[in-house]
Amino acid sequence: MVRLVFSWNVRPNEEQAYYEFILQEFAPKIAAMGIQITEAWLTVYGEGPQIIMPGIAPNRDALMAALESEEWKELEAHLKKFVTDYRLRILDG
Repeated sequence: MVRLVFSWNVRPNEEQAYYEFILQEFAPKIAAMGIQITEAWLTVYGEGPQIIMPGIAPNRDALMAALESEEWKELEAHLKKFVTDYRLRILDG
């Protein structure tokens, strides 16, 4: 199993469209790619990214195949319309 962590800040005035995208498109499509989101954290006070979203994939090969797919590239580009400071970290081990 491989862990990954997404983090970002939601652009001001994009909150409603962002949440609709996350629930209706991002979450279902990422699950279909074999990446399971395990949690979603919202920072409401203090420093750091506004959204932290850990997940898991069955193995590194499956994760890399998903992240190199055209579907992921399109999904990621769509996400970036709603967020800033986007970061994806892969945690092996």
